[in-house]
Amino acid sequence: MYYLAIAADYDGTIAHDGVVDPATFDALKEFKESGRRLILVTGRELPDLKRVFPKLQIFDRVVAENGALIYDPSTEEEWVIGSAPPPLFIEKLKERKIEPLSVGRSIVATWEPHETAVLEVIRDLGLELQIIFNKGAVMILPSGMNKAAGLEAALVQLELSAHNVVAVGDAENDQAFLHACGFSAAVANALPTVKASADIVLAGVRGAGVIELLDKIRRDDARIAPRERQGIPLGTERDGKEVYLEPHGGSVLIAGSSGTGKSTLATALAERMVEKEFEFCVFDPEGDYDELEHAVSIGDATTPPKIDEALKLLRQLRANVVINTQALAVAERPPFFAKLLPHIASLRARTGRPHWLLIDETHQLLPASRDDVSQVLPDQFAATVFITVHPEMISIDALKTVQAIVALGENANETITAFCNAIGADAPEHVHSAREDEVLLWAPGSNEAPRVVRAERPRQSHKRHTRKYAEGDLGTDRSFYFRGPENALNLRAQNLMLFLQIAEGVDAPTWEHHLRAGDYSAWFRTVIKDDNLAREAAEIEADESLNASESRKLIGEIVSRRYTAPREYS
Repeated sequence: MYYLAIAADYDGTIAHDGVVDPATFDALKEFKESGRRLILVTGRELPDLKRVFPKLQIFDRVVAENGALIYDPSTEEEWVIGSAPPPLFIEKLKERKIEPLSVGRSIVATWEPHETAVLEVIRDLGLELQIIFNKGAVMILPSGMNKAAGLEAALVQLELSAHNVVAVGDAENDQAFLHACGFSAAVANALPTVKASADIVLAGVRGAGVIELLDKIRRDDARIAPRERQGIPLGTERDGKEVYLEPHGGSVLIAGSSGTGKSTLATALAERMVEKEFEFCVFDPEGDYDELEHAVSIGDATTPPKIDEALKLLRQLRANVVINTQALAVAERPPFFAKLLPHIASLRARTGRPHWLLIDETHQLLPASRDDVSQVLPDQFAATVFITVHPEMISIDALKTVQAIVALGENANETITAFCNAIGADAPEHVHSAREDEVLLWAPGSNEAPRVVRAERPRQSHKRHTRKYAEGDLGTDRSFYFRGPENALNLRAQNLMLFLQIAEGVDAPTWEHHLRAGDYSAWFRTVIKDDNLAREAAEIEADESLNASESRKLIGEIVSRRYTAPREYS
């Protein structure tokens, strides 16, 4: 469920001549019983609203006085977020015999054509007040106070994001909160300007239109919104057509061999999420996203993250969180993830946030070797991005949620085939070749060939976290092993610091065996992913005039210069 609430205007939207008909009320009640929230957003003052509509308890929050007052019908608590009108202002309006005149907790209201006289009083007194119109009504409020501001305050209380709210209205004063929500609708009787700016114009007038909208939300959920509104830009096809990853489209798999730009693409996607004010959470097993802009990172190479800390951050509105499990041993990461994911799934079901999950090194966190993954995964695993070099090593239960594959690198077609083999599906017969800056996008089960997409690029430079390689645990399959010419040894270096320490102690034949085989430069290039380091190491490996002590010292110096504090190597 993506849209978790509807925010509706009262007069002219759910009500006609101040009255909500039984059919509209029943539809609202049924909508709430589906687990969603109801928010009323009105220009009316609260006492008047209670008089004309005594069943306010159906709403989770009421935003009254055109945004200036928040009311919780279940507790009858009120929060005035707009300042009270100045007494002198009211006195001057009464002196001018402006009638009718209504004074609320923050709002002052009258009718046209008194707007000119009201404006003169505001100017004469030098007040920071604004006039808002509503089909002939003239509402005076503190500067900046409108229905959008009031709705935002109500959503903070409900822990909801405006992205997960559908708004519906009919008049000028509704446009602010219509624009603030994830999707907007205008009833058929709405003003032309409101219809022109809404995402959809309903066929029905007032309550009939609202019933129509509620049915659409229950039936189609996020699919009612244009993809450019709720989707995240992935890139453009060769014909210029934009391609989006949509939140209702299941999970997305980004896969490719090492060095093909998976985490670079993930960084670009995170940037687009920030630009569209979607909240995300990155699961970062190896410290690749610690420097991601507009995000808070918890955990590092020496300190594991805490579940309570992660959830506290994720509950905050507009919070993007990177959960770095680098300090945990590789074997400890899946159990940690298995404990945390249900909590996040529960938070998403209740609040819609975080809007997107990005799970790097998914084969570590949801490995095929675990038989309890199906118990960890939520029933609906949408708006989730899996990132991996080994799709065949991911749990089949997770792979079955994938609705789109983004394959990178020269062997992108082989990546798609590996995925299909893992889930027992047929691979696409026709695969286009992609250039260096392009990816292949394919929907599993589709009869169409994968689409070639020029992928988004990040605006921030994606920096691989050097501490990860210096101090972290790269895992058994990516560690360097000093074995020697006869495979007599099996000394594992799980990071660069251990590599240097072991290098100091191994005998000369072992050191030179790997040196002459080019093993050091190969490891730096394929695992550490540092081409400059690999190039310098290759030059040392190729210099046959160097003895073991000399080459050992030079290799130590080039690693130390980039990743550790300077030190001497003998």
